[in-house]
Amino acid sequence: MKIYVPAEHHEGEKRVGLVPEAVAKLIKLEHSVEVASGAGISTAHSDESYVAAGATISRDVSASLGSADVVVSVRALAIRDIENLKSGAVTLSFLSPVHNAEEIRALSDAKVTALSFDLVPRISRAQSMDALTSQALCSGYRTVLIAAEHMPTFFPMLMTAAGTIPPAKVLVLGAGVAGLQAMATARRLGAVVSAYDVRSSSADEVKSMGATFIDLGLDALEGAGGYAREMGQDRAKAQQDALKPFIAESDVVITTAAVPGRKAPLLVTRDMTSAMKPGSVLVDLAAETGGNVEGSIAGESVSIDVNGGTVTLIGCKDVPSQLAVHASKLYAQNAVSLLTLMSSEGNIVPDDSDEVVAGSAVVFQGEIRNAMARENLGLTPLPEKGE
Repeated sequence: MKIYVPAEHHEGEKRVGLVPEAVAKLIKLEHSVEVASGAGISTAHSDESYVAAGATISRDVSASLGSADVVVSVRALAIRDIENLKSGAVTLSFLSPVHNAEEIRALSDAKVTALSFDLVPRISRAQSMDALTSQALCSGYRTVLIAAEHMPTFFPMLMTAAGTIPPAKVLVLGAGVAGLQAMATARRLGAVVSAYDVRSSSADEVKSMGATFIDLGLDALEGAGGYAREMGQDRAKAQQDALKPFIAESDVVITTAAVPGRKAPLLVTRDMTSAMKPGSVLVDLAAETGGNVEGSIAGESVSIDVNGGTVTLIGCKDVPSQLAVHASKLYAQNAVSLLTLMSSEGNIVPDDSDEVVAGSAVVFQGEIRNAMARENLGLTPLPEKGE
């Protein structure tokens, strides 16, 4: 079957759906692969490198989309591209049901099957397909480098003839994959690291990174699939009050908290940042989904006045794209794993009786299956199986 890799249309997106190494693996599965000319430039992959892996290069986007059986992209396809898809095609991408309602409607109208890496079930056999995890790994690492670039001080302790420089104090809020990688990276740079997560089960993982877990004495909020669940206003206020002194002591605060399919929870208020030391830095990884820090703006750096100086608040945007080479390598392998699951004798056939396919299918053969997408589009809920 023909697999097509378009160039990404989203401004700031530098990743690519498949890298040459992944193309070679798919060709061994008896698929053909077509790549848009220049699609891999930002990841250091030339058109020639794709040809060497066995792909063909396309310069006619409409024709390639119209003949493709499968389209692999990082972001959701633009509506103009969706309209060129043939009925029965399969798309793989990050297709957030919360943020891509019109694209989902267009995919349904095109009678295609759209699988989203946002929704791949977190089960053992789907680990190799878990692009949320692979991209969070990149994001967590990069947030610490962003903080270090904006810090007016060193991260490690330095003992010099001119005196001793104390290590930076880094606080990470959220102990998912991104948070844990941020802790590990900050430790490698020599910082003293502490962390907090609403899930009590995270304590051992935090300690395994060499960080100190902060116990606020509040009830844990364990959610489905290993994620945290949303908290009420009273619980949020109690948490903010308890975190305030820890934030005030920190040189760097990195926030990574997210609730799948929902606006990011507010963890740090202006009142809390006002207690920080001048020169401190906050990095909000969740800025694109509403922000964990009050006042953060995705893609911008904001100065907040505090007594005697300013605190720098950085709203993250397109963070995995800042590590486009390795982020694409990991994403491409996730895509290959999902395609391999659906491959049989050179064909790609999504089977909705498979829990991985069923869980990740926002649209299946033209029908919008995802409950949140249906709600956002004003559609009635689908009946439960067996009803």
